[in-house]
Amino acid sequence: MELLRALAALVFFLASLLRAQTAIDPSGHWEGAIQIPNMEMKIEIDLTKNGKGELAGTFGQPAQAVKGLPLSTVSVEGRSVRFVFRGGDGPATFEGVLADDGQSIAGKVNQGTYTLPFTLARTGDARIAVPPKSAPIARELEGTWNATLEADGRQMRLVVKMANQPDGTASGTIMSPDGSGIEIPIAIAQKGSSLTIDVTQVGSGYVGVLNEAGTELVGTYTQGSVTAPLTFKREIKR
Repeated sequence: MELLRALAALVFFLASLLRAQTAIDPSGHWEGAIQIPNMEMKIEIDLTKNGKGELAGTFGQPAQAVKGLPLSTVSVEGRSVRFVFRGGDGPATFEGVLADDGQSIAGKVNQGTYTLPFTLARTGDARIAVPPKSAPIARELEGTWNATLEADGRQMRLVVKMANQPDGTASGTIMSPDGSGIEIPIAIAQKGSSLTIDVTQVGSGYVGVLNEAGTELVGTYTQGSVTAPLTFKREIKR
């Protein structure tokens, strides 16, 4: 009898160990919050496997109209989940553990000197948007454009890249070397010398006019309630 009990205990232990070591697919749409003293910050995480079968994902913060910003790292080991979002104040590293039913994650997020608890609940399938494809643009608009945004007493550099694609569409990205450095896909619309850029992931946009020399885009940048003049200058290849 004692031998049977010992064998049963061993089988149970090995089964538990196997479950702990088996990675669970965390793909899906996750909603939750980071617990900040006296408040909480709502966040949304979308995780899925890319064309190479590797985990990838995006970060969202609904209160700031932020959605679909790419995570730089996603990894899973057993029930441990780790992903990194390179925000404006430095990388935020999330390390959590999947619940036994795979429907929730709890853990800590580290950013700079701060360590805060977070929780997430799976609410459905991942909602990762396909990068926008725009109508082709004039050759004069293709290339890299640089600007410095001044708002609320701060300066932030912006870099826009635009190009026509072999399939007859145009695509582009915007990024800030002073911020996260993440290249965010943009939607582009051209009408004559006027150009409109939409950055839905951060709720911002830009409307500008190309000068006669084709060297500057002069216009206005908007994000939420912030509106500021902004001039992009073409980057000259040397």
